[in-house]
This record gives sequence, structure tokens and C-alpha cells, in this order.
Amino acid sequence: MPAKSSLNLSGNRFAVAYRLSDSLEAAWARAQDICFEQTVEFPEELLPAGEIRDHLVGRVEALEELEPGQVEVVVSYAVEIVGADLTQLLNVVFGNISLKPGVRLERLELPESLLQRYRGPRFGREGLRDWLGASGRPLLATALKPVGLTSHELAEQAYQFALGGIDIIKDDHGLTDQPFAPFRERVERCAEAVRRANRETGGRSIYVANVTAPGEEALERALLAKAAGAGGLLVCPGLTGFDTMRRLAEDDRIALPVMSHPAFLGSWVTSPTSGISHHALFGQIMRLAGADAVIYPNWGGRFSFSRDECRQIAEGCEAPMGHLKPAFPTPAGGMTPERIPEMSVFYGQDAIFLIGGGLHRDGPDLAQNSRRLVDLLLQYR
Repeated sequence: MPAKSSLNLSGNRFAVAYRLSDSLEAAWARAQDICFEQTVEFPEELLPAGEIRDHLVGRVEALEELEPGQVEVVVSYAVEIVGADLTQLLNVVFGNISLKPGVRLERLELPESLLQRYRGPRFGREGLRDWLGASGRPLLATALKPVGLTSHELAEQAYQFALGGIDIIKDDHGLTDQPFAPFRERVERCAEAVRRANRETGGRSIYVANVTAPGEEALERALLAKAAGAGGLLVCPGLTGFDTMRRLAEDDRIALPVMSHPAFLGSWVTSPTSGISHHALFGQIMRLAGADAVIYPNWGGRFSFSRDECRQIAEGCEAPMGHLKPAFPTPAGGMTPERIPEMSVFYGQDAIFLIGGGLHRDGPDLAQNSRRLVDLLLQYR
């Protein structure tokens, strides 16, 4: 490699795999377009010879026809081009080309020299198990529903769920700071309700507060939730930003588990020829942004994710990524207690099963409904 004094490049590169809806003949030109568009964003014919062209511009490392009209290309980039920012990493891997049809981000291949810039999940699977005192089984979660209940009514739900042994009682993602359940009041009441239930049962259930909010307010709400005794945070990164979630996960003043919610992200993954793969978005990128648990719609519920797409998410949540801890896949979306047997077989022990409205179908005694769900789960540990 030539002298690198002007750009101070290490020679380390990371790779991104893209799926192109092109013939093999046309794919090479499209791959070259990605290399320039995602780095220098400058006409190739106007870029002079030298370090920028030789090292900063993306480089095609592999090109393979997967099937007629579908080609996978692997492009590598100099690690220095992303700096230390998650936002710039996301910009490089899928910034401008997200606006072009027929390009789908499939997976990230990141070296430790780049991964070390990100903390990733603070707790990960084992840390969250320790936090909850739960080992050797999948975890159980539920959501406080419906939006429109008062803080007192939501806290009573939280109390009943914790009495019944649900590990994680989270805000519905639509609960923010509305007049019928103001944020501070709701969080204080729900956190206290779960603590009270734990004192009575000896359990270690946690209340997870939704801190999805505009700008700096997300941090303010997270600090309020911590002070009120919440045991975790719910964040919708599609609404508030991936780097906002990363900031909350890495802030040592908060130091709480983070659950990500998929609101606003559906169109990113639902096209087979554009957007981002389920593996990359819900597995790899969520972990880069600090999620300890990743909520997504399970197959067979009220959303369109397939069995294979859910498998891709589960694989992305544990794929080797240097020092980054594995996250819990958290299938949800119309799940019922009756789905526990097949979900247990499909996901094994390392998952969180999120059952929301389904826990209300067996009657008004939420504590008893929760106990039955716990008993059912333990049959498949």
C-alpha cells in the first residue's frame, strides 16, 4: 500500500453484502455504483488517481449469482470512513442506495477494529437472565394495554402480571405522555406496583418504561424512569433514532436493559428486493444500537413475517459480532398461550415470548392467567 500519511488509513476494512435484482452482467455496474455512491458520492470519471480512489472508495470483493435475476455482491469499505459514529456507519452501509430500487442490504461483516467502537447490549442474554434471576428457560413478557387506561389502572395490571410471575411487564409502545396516563405518574405507579408484587411473591419481575420521545426528552424520560425504579427501557428506534437508543443503552447513569420495538420499521424489511434483511436490521443493527431484547412480529400472528424471516432474526441476534453480546429475540404480535409449545420448539431456551392481549382472553384475573402461562412454559423448559 502507498504511503498513507495524508489520510491516516489503517488498511482495515469491513464488508457489506447486498442483494441486487439484476442480471449477472448488469450487476457489476450496479456494484460499482454502490462503491462510489456510499463513499465519495462523486462521478467516477472525475475522481483523480490516488489514495481516495484507491482506498476510500468502496471495493467489490465478491459477486455471485444466487438465481436468475438475483445477485449477491460483497463490498468492502475502509473502517476510517465511518469515524466512530453509529449514524455514519448506517449511512455508509445503506445511505443513498436505500433510495434506489432493487438493492437490499443482507448482512454486515464487521471486524473487531470497528466493533470495538460500539458497546452493544449492556446486559445481553446472560446479563438479562441474571437481572431477572431466570435461567434454563425462555423468558415471559407482556404489555400494559389498552392505551386509554389511567395510570392507576395500568399499575393494577402491572401488579397482577407480576403476582402471576411474568418476568417483564412493559409499557405498550403507544403509551407515552398522554393526559390520561402522564409519563411520570404512570412510571412511578407501575414501578411501585411491580415492586410490591415482588415483595409479596419473592419474584424479580421488572417494569419496562417506554421512553420513546423527541430528541433530548428521551434521555430525560430514561433518567426519570431509572429514578422511579423501572427495571428496563422500551425504545422504538425507528421513531426516535438508532443512535438515541445506543446513547440510552451506553449511559452509565441509567444502566438498564433495553428492549427495542419495531414500530415504523415495517417497510424497511417487507420488500424482498429492497430495504434491509430481517437478519441485518433486527439482529445485527439492533445489537450495534444496544438492544438487549429485540421485539418483532412472530410468524402466524397478525403480521406478515414468515417462519423463515423469524429464524433469520433469531440467527442475527446471536451471530458472532466480536465482543457484542447476543440479544434476546422477542417474538410478539398476536401471540397466545396456545403458541407456547411450538414457539418453545422453534426458538429453544434463548427467547422472550411476548404475549399481550392474549393474556386477557382467559378472563379478568390477570394474575391467574399469568400463572397458567408460567406453568405451561415450564412444561417445555
